[in-house]
Order: sequence, then structure tokens, then C-alpha cells
Amino acid sequence: MIIQYYVPMLAGAERQLATVAPRLARAGLDVHVITRHAPGLAPFEMIDGVSVHRLASRGPKAAVSLGFTALAQPLIRRLRPDVVHAHELLSPTTTALVAKAMLGMPVVAKVLRGGLLGDIDKLRGDRLGRLRLAAISRWVDAFAVISREIDEELAAIGVPPDRRVFLPNGVDVQHHKPLDPDAKRALRASLGLPADAPVALFVGRFEEEKRPVALAELWPAVRAAVPGAELVMVGRGALAEALGDSAGPGVRLVGYHKDVTPYYQSADVFVLPSATEGLSNALLEAMASGLACVATAVGGAPDLIRPGLSGHLVTPGDERGLRAALVDALTAVGSAEMGRAARHKVVTGYSLDATVEKLIELYSRFSPAVDVRRPNTATTPAHRAR
Repeated sequence: MIIQYYVPMLAGAERQLATVAPRLARAGLDVHVITRHAPGLAPFEMIDGVSVHRLASRGPKAAVSLGFTALAQPLIRRLRPDVVHAHELLSPTTTALVAKAMLGMPVVAKVLRGGLLGDIDKLRGDRLGRLRLAAISRWVDAFAVISREIDEELAAIGVPPDRRVFLPNGVDVQHHKPLDPDAKRALRASLGLPADAPVALFVGRFEEEKRPVALAELWPAVRAAVPGAELVMVGRGALAEALGDSAGPGVRLVGYHKDVTPYYQSADVFVLPSATEGLSNALLEAMASGLACVATAVGGAPDLIRPGLSGHLVTPGDERGLRAALVDALTAVGSAEMGRAARHKVVTGYSLDATVEKLIELYSRFSPAVDVRRPNTATTPAHRAR
């Protein structure tokens, strides 16, 4: 696995890999994560059965990327992996393709985000990026596709269907699940949330692309239509101070929480007003927790949410539409039914177990060392697919 950052730095892509990689290791694969070094972290450590290699590369941004690619090559040569899985089309996939050119191993690339600011959009920004994109479209053996939006973008640059594999993010549906009404009331009391007023939840980075300030500024209009409604915002980021200035009555900023489960289980509605997304882990977790969801129609949200059945989709930047959808979700008698439909969607198509099984099946296309029929028979790393 090649990824920009890994544990303990846990944005969306890192969180997903940090849940998937240990399960692959328990299934019998010898999993190595190659990532960038960060201050205070060891160059190598074992985390949940996964070997984590952190490479230190310094200098300007371009030099750091080139340095990472160069430093990774001796390590990849020593590991001799059966498959290299790059997470993002930028330096991780470039690093993987350089290794493929020298050693010949197959490369799987996961596109982390489509649309505005997505992987392909960034590469199209300059001539060198377009040359890289042409090489990626030609030489990557398979693309792990997390949304219809990304699949369409890959098709547009000439990637044939047999190299586009639908492999969405997964969520632990046993950990993320709804509570019965009595347990939910008790949990709300422990968190200091109102017993009877409706509660909406935002979980994500406090960055411009997630639009948290716009959401907080919108809340007085929502609260005017739904008296007492609370908006709980979980996260951290560059806009934390601006968000604090924008948060009025009914907006509760609770900071970063490693485990957001109690907030999912105590809320009524989940809201994600992003300008751009890949496939939001927070949206998956909220749906698994049985919440009706209001989200902008970007990234994987249109694949997940069926308007009127499991939630509401709105156009990015449409503040009036977002307000109307939130008011409807917070007051609708059918919101609980929407939540049940949302959970059913995730349980049947986006469970973490299903994601791991699909990954093993994909790797087995390229390596006979990956035995999908007997994943736990390997006893030592020497006998396991790397």
C-alpha cells in the first residue's frame, strides 16, 4: 500500500485504509504501508499486524514528492510485492508506476476523489500533470472505483471497463448501528444534548471544501422553522476559529473525537454540505447508524442516497435548498423510515467485510499467491501474498 499519510494521521482515506489493512492482514496477506514521515513518528512500526514504513523527504513540495518516489524504490525492491496498491493518483500512483517499470509488478490505483479538486482534475491543471495522467490511464492495471462520478471520469480519459473495478469504501456495520429509543435518550443526556428537540450532526474537517461555516451561518434560518433544533459539529481544521465566530444559538462545536459513534447514535439527521467529496466515510457511518441524511450531490452521495427514501440531495452552494431539506428532515414523520432505508443501503452494499472480500478478489486477479478460497491458511510472511 502506498499512501500520502497513515496512522495516526487520519483523514478520510487514511481512516479507510487503517480499517481495511488490518483485516487484510488477518485474512493472511502480508500488508506493508509505505507513507511519508511525520515529526515524532518512528520510521518503521507494526500497527495492528501491518508493517508501516515512513519515508522522510524534505524540501519544497515538488522535491518532497520526487524524494518520496525515489526513496520508496529500494524499499519496494526489497519487499518484492505481488501487488502494489496506490491510494491517490498523484505521488502514490507515480511511485507505484516507477516501481512497476523497474520490477514489473501489477499496480492497483484508488482514485480518492472525483469532480472539483479531485485526482483527475488536479492532474489536468498543467502539462506535466496531463502527461502523468496519460501514463496512469495506460499503465495502471486496475482502478479501484468508489463512485459513479469517478467511473465516468476514468471512462472519459480512455480507461476501459475491464480495468475499472467498483470497490467502494466500507464501514463496520456492527460498530455503527442505531440504538433503541431508551438508550438513545440516555446517551443524549450523557452528552448534554436536548432530550426532545431534533438534533442534526456534521462530522468532518473544518475546511472550505466541507462548507462548515456556511452551514453554521444557515442554522438560524433552520432553527426559525424548527424551534429548538440543535446542530452538533464534530471536527477540527483551518476554519475552526471562523466557525467559532459564526456559531450562534443552537450550534454546538464539540471538537475532534476519535470515535464519533456516540454522536451518530444520538442524532436524528446527518448533514454534509460539501462542495466536493470522494466517498465520505462520515456519510457511510451516519447511514449505518440509521440517520436520515442531507448531502450535496457530489462524489459518492448520489450513489448512496435515494432522494425521498433514504435522505435528501441538494445542489452544492444552494443554501435555500439545503435549508429546506434540513427543515424537512428534522420535522418529517418519515425521517425514522429514511434512517432505516439508509442503514439497509450500507449494510447490503458498503460493509467493511464486503470491501475486504472485494479487495482480496481483485488482488487475486494479479497474483496466484492470493488465495481467496482459503485466506487464513498462510502461517508465515514468506508464504503470504505481499
